Amino acid sequence: MAARIISIANQKGGTGKTTLSMNFAAGLAKKGRVLVIDADPQGSAGQWCSLSTDEKPFPTSVISVGGNLAREAERFAKDYDFLVIDCPPTLETGIMQSALQVSEVVLIPVLPSPVDLWASIRISDAIEHAKIRNRKLKSFLVVNQLEPRSALSTAMKEALEEFDIPALKSGIRRRAVYRNAALEGLSVYCAGKRGETAAQEIDEIIEEVL
Repeated sequence: MAARIISIANQKGGTGKTTLSMNFAAGLAKKGRVLVIDADPQGSAGQWCSLSTDEKPFPTSVISVGGNLAREAERFAKDYDFLVIDCPPTLETGIMQSALQVSEVVLIPVLPSPVDLWASIRISDAIEHAKIRNRKLKSFLVVNQLEPRSALSTAMKEALEEFDIPALKSGIRRRAVYRNAALEGLSVYCAGKRGETAAQEIDEIIEEVL
């Protein structure tokens, strides 16, 4: 059976795309064989993985793909249970569109401010276009960097409702452990006690998506 392919995408940079990709992949690794495809020319997922050690290896393989992404993803899908594609923060190169053609799900991390959400709006056109060829594609917003103890603002809730892409009930809080795990080449699942609540957040996102 071919892998389930999940893309993490937003044409706006700085929304936590790689953080979500790597932790999501680490959570999926408890369910099967996972490959992360680093399709972002900045190579952040590859750099993240390179910081891991033999004592604490990252639980998935990470490869970068420079050629035809859709073709490469379909080739790798035969050998894995899940592929997670970390897309570049641009619609201009065609790489994100290529990822959307082969994905079952696309997750779009957004920051909890209406201005940031509006900056992400062009991606919905790319998703609608991809659905012409890939009818099974589902898309969800993932609100990232939620402040503990503060609910989403009314303006943000209204902005989310304007978007024609549903938001997951589960979101990601602003937590230092996400940054620290990245600096150590780990996921929040390897961060011991300090990573438990973050790992639970990622598990909830996985359950909702799958």
